[in-house]
Amino acid sequence: PHTPKVLRRLGIPTGVFLESALPIRNPYVNLRNHRKILVVDGRLGFTGGLNLRAGCLLARNPRHPVQDLHFKVEGPVVRGLMETFGLDWAFTTGERLGCDAWYPVLEPVGDSIARCVPDGPDEDFDVLRRLILGALAHARQRVRIVTPYFLPDQTLITALNVIAMSGVEVQILVPQRNNLRFVQWAAEAQAEQILEGRSRIFVTPPPFDHSKLLLVDDVWCFFGSANWDPRSLRLNFELNIECYDSALAQRLNALVDAKLANAIEIRAADMRARQLPIRLRDGFARLLTPYL
Repeated sequence: PHTPKVLRRLGIPTGVFLESALPIRNPYVNLRNHRKILVVDGRLGFTGGLNLRAGCLLARNPRHPVQDLHFKVEGPVVRGLMETFGLDWAFTTGERLGCDAWYPVLEPVGDSIARCVPDGPDEDFDVLRRLILGALAHARQRVRIVTPYFLPDQTLITALNVIAMSGVEVQILVPQRNNLRFVQWAAEAQAEQILEGRSRIFVTPPPFDHSKLLLVDDVWCFFGSANWDPRSLRLNFELNIECYDSALAQRLNALVDAKLANAIEIRAADMRARQLPIRLRDGFARLLTPYL
């Protein structure tokens, strides 16, 4: 909460998105800006799941360690990051950013075909969810999902079940121990429904994995700030990048393979074997899914 004050004291222009007048704000009910955008000179961009927080500095052995996945991008796709930041900045501060210093001419870099996909409870509402559904509908061999919070709505669950039953291999990687207990309980309540649809769920050991990644058929990559939950896909302002690049997909699949090497697969029988009090607890948490 004191971060904006520190930045302003240092003379750094700072805006607080939808700043609350209340001293305490409910972290589960908000229209937060969840985007992760860093643009340098309008030419070099960074985005993904990484937050600027002490827990991500694993070399310092933080009390609550977090591992993550972040991307450096160059070329015309950086304009999408800058335009999204510019809109957020203008909305928050009233200042419109212009001129070549912010928006230089960008030449193509590399062979990837990529674009930014902003999403939020405004004119970009439901863009990411519909894009995910479209990608799943075109999957033919394999779908891999890495996410810290996996609470897909019924439409997404049905889409995963349909493609899994058609023969597409669906692998879902989530943390073994979530940093939000209610989210973990709600996710366990609906895991049985997903597993019975022939999708496979794996839990990865600590440190907590905050990575957000979707890979389809070893060619389509989707990464950014969005989680697989209603809060992220309906209530938050997010930004992802979709990318067609088989070489990048190969590198990211190798990363997923490394995560799977230490992961434990969860079976439907494991979910059915939970004791009644735990099933009731998880079921109650699932009722709160739209706000988790």
